[in-house]
Amino acid sequence: MTLKTGDEFEGSLRELKLQVYMFGEKVDNVVDNPILRPSLNSMKATYELAQMPEHADLMTAVSPYTGQRVNRFTHVHQGAEDLVNKVRMQRLLGQWTASCFQRCVGLDAINAVFSTTWELDQAKGTSYHQNFLKYLTYIQENDLVVDGAMTDPKGDRGLPPSKQADPDLYLRVVERRPDGIVVRGAKAHQTGATNSHEMIVMPTINMTEADADWAVAFSIPMDAPGVYMIVGRQSCDTRKLEGSPMDTGNPVFGGMEALIVFDDVFVPNDRIFLNGEYEFAGMLVERFAGYHRQSYGGCKTGVADVLIGATALAADYNGVPRASHIKDKIIEMVHLNETLWACGLAASYEGQPTASGNYLVNLMLANVCKQNVTRFPYEIVRLASDIAGGLMVTAPSEKDFRDPKLGPIVDKYLKGVAAVSTENRLKIFRLIECMSLGTAAVGYQTESMHGAGSPQAQRIMIGRFANLEAKKALAKKIARIAD
Repeated sequence: MTLKTGDEFEGSLRELKLQVYMFGEKVDNVVDNPILRPSLNSMKATYELAQMPEHADLMTAVSPYTGQRVNRFTHVHQGAEDLVNKVRMQRLLGQWTASCFQRCVGLDAINAVFSTTWELDQAKGTSYHQNFLKYLTYIQENDLVVDGAMTDPKGDRGLPPSKQADPDLYLRVVERRPDGIVVRGAKAHQTGATNSHEMIVMPTINMTEADADWAVAFSIPMDAPGVYMIVGRQSCDTRKLEGSPMDTGNPVFGGMEALIVFDDVFVPNDRIFLNGEYEFAGMLVERFAGYHRQSYGGCKTGVADVLIGATALAADYNGVPRASHIKDKIIEMVHLNETLWACGLAASYEGQPTASGNYLVNLMLANVCKQNVTRFPYEIVRLASDIAGGLMVTAPSEKDFRDPKLGPIVDKYLKGVAAVSTENRLKIFRLIECMSLGTAAVGYQTESMHGAGSPQAQRIMIGRFANLEAKKALAKKIARIAD
């Protein structure tokens, strides 16, 4: 099958029988729902750009498993060049949508499961890798979106899965049958869930033998029986219902998250990739986390490109683009953003092949990248808010601006430089508000902190890969110390 167009992707979502709830009600049409539609538009962009000749090298790749050109979001990395093109693609899409485009988790899950199942089969004599290759071919041939599901609710963070008061707080196998397994539990913070065809489910932490029932990985369709979603709230989300696109800041694109519940869901044998082999749960988690932490060096820099541009426009519209302190703050925003980009590229260029043949990022540099992402976007947002000014959160609504009586007053008193319309000035303020505090903040600011693991998770990995003994040996050699 050829690559889907954006409209074909949208049409394929209309065919799904998703069980979605929001604000206490069932959502029968997720495609046209005004709150969910911007997230669909962002993911649709991943299909639309893949159709553009000027972006084909970034957005697509030739699969060694089908021999056909596939969307890069379904591709298994064949070399460091693929890892570099991945983050370049992510920056492009961040610039295009100024939001989360929701397919990175699936791509990172595909590559982590690929190598882990190969090594698991070598060690245990299982056939999980063949299961996964069959599934991968199906995904690529049908140009499908895969949602990666890793994060469990976790309950008491001080206890492992097997010692939780409620065993369902980590997704687990509750029944093993000759033809498959039955799973129960939930996955939280599921990005793009309502826009996905399929889901790869993975464990979220390292496991012990006592946790074997929780050491499970598999794939299922998003509309599999027993699967339902509860859409999460985002700041300013109901503005999308008001018919005032200016007030949303980013009227076309956005993201969404959901809690996905697995109510005794059956998984057939040929879709199982891990089933009790607890020793390999940590490998899968570590590799997925490495890929996903590298991802943030691409997507977050693209989104910040838009925020930096909006901030520079706000300075223009306020009449202060040449003020030295304004120029210095914008330079600092650029410096922080390009530092993130450098980390993402470095983690990619330093990637190495796994035993299975696909390429894994440099895990130390990927974790350094994500550690910086937990900090720098917050400073970028602070500087954007500083330069824009308080009007970005105190401006009257678009309905006031359009009102025959109030509109001229708003236009008169909220004018900046004479050459720029008040409307354009307000649009830029609302965009900065959206990206700093509103619906896009989930995809930029807050997700920068918690996506792909909170800050301490990266610090643990940095400590693990620090190789302090080798560094001590270097110091001893220079200082001429002999033990």
